[in-house]
Amino acid sequence: MNLNRTLNLSLAALACALAASAAAAAAPDKAEPSCFDVEVNGQRAPSYGCLTQKLQPKPAPGKMEGGPGLASEAIVQRASNQLGLFNRAAMANRMGNTFGTSVYPQRPPTPQYGSPIFGAP
Repeated sequence: MNLNRTLNLSLAALACALAASAAAAAAPDKAEPSCFDVEVNGQRAPSYGCLTQKLQPKPAPGKMEGGPGLASEAIVQRASNQLGLFNRAAMANRMGNTFGTSVYPQRPPTPQYGSPIFGAP
């Protein structure tokens, strides 16, 4: 009885190995992974990892793997003042010594021009 069980297990393992090698030979080089939905107790659970991989952008043929995959990645790398966003250094420069103490920017005093004939007021 032990011999029959061992023989059946070895034949099953051989059949699985042959089926796997035949499937690998018949499949193209870059076979897409298939996503399986699992149903447990009447509730479906999709394979989110597989779906996420399918939604990833395909790399351009001329690009290397380490390059940016999305055009939005280049926008994220830009400086905030190029995007029209708040920049603390630019705001401090514009406000002068009133930065953090007043809502009005620092301005030099208005010059008082006097008449050259009558003198300065």
